[in-house]
Amino acid sequence: MLAVGALAAAMPVQAADDSGAALNALVRARLAEEGGEPGAALSALSQVSSVAPDLPGLRGRMLEQAIEAGDLEAARTAALHLWTGGDRRFDAQLVLMVDAMRRSDWKAARDYIGGRNEKAGADALARLILPTINAWIDVGAREKLPERHLLAVNSRSRPEPALTLQVALVQMATRRSAEAAALTDGITLTDRTSQLVGVRVAATLDKAGETAAAERLRGRIVLASGQREDPMLLLPDQAVSTPRAGVAQWLGLLADGLARTPGGSSKVPLLFARAANWLNDQDLAVRATLVETLDSNGQRAGAMALLDPTRSALPPVLAMRRAELIADAGDLDGAAKLARSAANENGSRSLLVRLADIARRSSDPAAAASAYERLEAALGDDEGDQSLRGTLLIARAELLLQDGKWDAAHPLMEKAVTLRPDDASILNFVGYSALERRKNVKQSLARIEAAWRQEPQNASITDSLGWAYFLTGRTDEAVDLLEKAQLGEPANAVIVEHLGDAYWKAGRKFQARYNWRAAALLAEADMATRLEAKLRDGLTPATTAP
Repeated sequence: MLAVGALAAAMPVQAADDSGAALNALVRARLAEEGGEPGAALSALSQVSSVAPDLPGLRGRMLEQAIEAGDLEAARTAALHLWTGGDRRFDAQLVLMVDAMRRSDWKAARDYIGGRNEKAGADALARLILPTINAWIDVGAREKLPERHLLAVNSRSRPEPALTLQVALVQMATRRSAEAAALTDGITLTDRTSQLVGVRVAATLDKAGETAAAERLRGRIVLASGQREDPMLLLPDQAVSTPRAGVAQWLGLLADGLARTPGGSSKVPLLFARAANWLNDQDLAVRATLVETLDSNGQRAGAMALLDPTRSALPPVLAMRRAELIADAGDLDGAAKLARSAANENGSRSLLVRLADIARRSSDPAAAASAYERLEAALGDDEGDQSLRGTLLIARAELLLQDGKWDAAHPLMEKAVTLRPDDASILNFVGYSALERRKNVKQSLARIEAAWRQEPQNASITDSLGWAYFLTGRTDEAVDLLEKAQLGEPANAVIVEHLGDAYWKAGRKFQARYNWRAAALLAEADMATRLEAKLRDGLTPATTAP
């Protein structure tokens, strides 16, 4: 962080008004950073640099904000200042290498990528990207056997399929497509990354005229993915045949993988995704990854800008992602319209599920039900499809229940139980839905008990069973279970209210009121009105939770 004292020390002979303007700019920069507005932060920091260019930490912050804002020129300027000043940090190295590659200055790119004195074990990120980047730089510089960088780090006994596929891409970029085709035929795809690289290799094989090898590779991708509809696998095929495109696709894949690491920072994935997009802004997989990293970093407007349909036509999977971002921004009607269009263009299962989710959020149960029905019609009879069918039946039933149509929902729920009789979530949903409407109480209780025996640590199921005991007069047992449920989900207003009702019935009225007050802090309109009445008059049949 740039301190006021450091600013004062850096400008001992400056006029007071300059110092005051710089201090104000620092404050604006900090507020913009905290508010997720990197462009505004960069502008304010630039104002500081005009007054105190040598302020400690200034260029580093400018570089970070320029990367977040997507301003390559500002990032290059800050990175060059740091680099020539001896601060050879990784983000500066990557930005300068990207800038050199954009100018086809292969010597400069090689100098930058090799220009850091790394200690053994100190820079895992750099070592992760160096072999691929060096190989593609050699392709641009027309060096012999550019894939040697990849071969040197890829184990001969247990080769990494993703790196081997990178070798194939490099071979095709140097007009050795027959070698690449032979190499790909011997690759076993073992993970998601190798499958995603394989898609790019298959498209590049097609472009090189090796269509038979491309089809064989695609067949192995389908087998390896288990026909999983990964959003990346729904993107149109794009070949990789230039150094910039080669480095971009690899950095994009690394960004995607790092972004999926639980508990990881969003900064490094965003750095890789920005660098990839600067190298090749026509790469749809890179664009999709940058959208996700921006959204994770609190930059929804930037993510939306990348999916502007006036910039270029969006494939259905990216149009659906735009619809989700529009929904997150509050325009649910506009989101539903776009989502329907995307799903009509590509009726894959995953897009239909996402359409249904948006339709539900936009209070359009008819559209959601239609999406579920389309999805169910596409299912087969294998075990996986039957399992999914049970989930869809429950989703359709939930829509009907929200519309007060128990008679229509009931047969769907019973069919779901028949299909998946041991599924705890289905047993709990069906049992609780009937119980809260006081239907088939004995059977409903048995189903919830069966669900709880399978997942006794599940707070939602524990709440269901506790409430079932409350409704059937087993108050002491209800209190014990509802206390456990509240420990599991203390911010769940439904559980908190249920426990308050159970406390009142057990004669523990002080604790009941305490819980009702806590629930009121979390409650939405209908619940809030009911809780207000309970706090005023105590528990009555009319104010008992549903």
